Amino acid sequence: MTNLIIELAKYIFAVLICFYTYQSFNVFRSHDVKKQRRIFFNQNYLMFLIHLMGYLVIYSKTDNMQVWILYGAQVVLLAGILLFYSIVYPKSSRLLTNNMCMLLTISFIILTRLDMEGSVRQFMIVVVSSICCMAIPVMIERMRFFRNLPWLYGAVGIILLGIVAVFSITSNGAKLSFNFFGINIQPSELVKILFVFFVATMFYHSKDIRQIIITTAMAAAHVIILVLSRDLGMALIYFVVYMVMLYAGTKQKWLTAAGLGAGAAASVVAYHLFSHVQVRVRAWQDPFANYDNGGFQIAQSLFAIGSGGWFGMGLYQGSPASIPYVEQDFIFSAIAEEMGGIFGICLILICLSCFIMFVNISVQLKDEFYKLIALGLGACYAFQVFLTIGGGLKFIPLTGVTLPLISMGGSSMLSSLVIFAIIQGMYIMREEEGEADAGEQEEAAQDRRRTEEGRPRVKAAQAAQAAPRTAPSRRTGNSGTGGPPAARKGRPFRAEEGDRRRKR
Repeated sequence: MTNLIIELAKYIFAVLICFYTYQSFNVFRSHDVKKQRRIFFNQNYLMFLIHLMGYLVIYSKTDNMQVWILYGAQVVLLAGILLFYSIVYPKSSRLLTNNMCMLLTISFIILTRLDMEGSVRQFMIVVVSSICCMAIPVMIERMRFFRNLPWLYGAVGIILLGIVAVFSITSNGAKLSFNFFGINIQPSELVKILFVFFVATMFYHSKDIRQIIITTAMAAAHVIILVLSRDLGMALIYFVVYMVMLYAGTKQKWLTAAGLGAGAAASVVAYHLFSHVQVRVRAWQDPFANYDNGGFQIAQSLFAIGSGGWFGMGLYQGSPASIPYVEQDFIFSAIAEEMGGIFGICLILICLSCFIMFVNISVQLKDEFYKLIALGLGACYAFQVFLTIGGGLKFIPLTGVTLPLISMGGSSMLSSLVIFAIIQGMYIMREEEGEADAGEQEEAAQDRRRTEEGRPRVKAAQAAQAAPRTAPSRRTGNSGTGGPPAARKGRPFRAEEGDRRRKR
């Protein structure tokens, strides 16, 4: 019976996630509010079905009642997030909220399958992070002083990254985190948000060459500290985000080209300076030839993805535990192996839908500061997804970054939820700007209608005033509307008048 449930579930997963993904893009085509609401409701329905099916399989395999307790708590959390945003922030983006909850649902299922205790810890982190992020949209909307603190963002970022580089313990060849009262914190995940705010505030206040040089120097300091800490994945994210914001803020192609050239040169230097970079590049080039020297992870990831096929092997039917750090760096490989390639492709498309929303919000915002923030955070999110999935697929060398909202990791989860909350605040701002513009347009249209209605009245009044001045010319022969018949004959009338005068 258990094997039958697992076998059916993998096909149900594929069908449900395909419908959900279709709705994520179908909503962009519809401008009917009622239809959009129906699409969002269908997404919620599909999400909860996937969640239920996943935990039904997990319980049938483990026969552990704790699974249902965890499931109930997760349902309460997901429903609470959906209700909170719909009630407290009615102008927020339902699509972003649904996609965020859908990605959390996938994370809950796959992490519970991989590590029950770790999944419980991750769930508690999601609860605390979600509560902390609830006030962020209204803060972004009302607190305008965020644009006046560039050096605070830069200084805090440099200090936090410097603490890690100096005091943290090296793990797997890199200095990534430190313990604070028993809590493992990875500052680079949180500093990337401060980094985006720093660059946006600098370019908002000025775009002259002096400001660009100062901003570039500070951005280079962030990247260099990360390189010295050997956190090369985050260093690459910071670099790409800065390049995107530099081009968007200055519109100078030569500056962007120069930055990309400098980044390429720095990559070559890093390859020759750091031995673990060389190991990762060789493993990427041929993981099977370097199976015992760095290629083991990538080879196992490729085996997992290939063995999953289109529909997957089914939960608990694969061997994702054979991949080291599967809950963090290779979570996508575990999903593709047991839930299928179709499920993995739809996961990528859902992340793409989120990125499209980020860019769409950036384009439509009027305030340049918030435009840069939305674009920078969107680039940060999209490039991190690209690095994680691309590394697992052997598309690019492995960088060791997590998949936002899905991989295990407290700092990564908190930073991802903060990014989505900030974007929600900007979406609300955009909606209010749209309503204000619509109100101005309606007022202008009413003014035009009043003006057009007033023009016939003015013309009628002018005609009435002109009528007495033209009346005497119409009464040349006689008074009245048309005069006597003789008056309309012209010359005969005047001849008869002359005969009467001569007789007198």
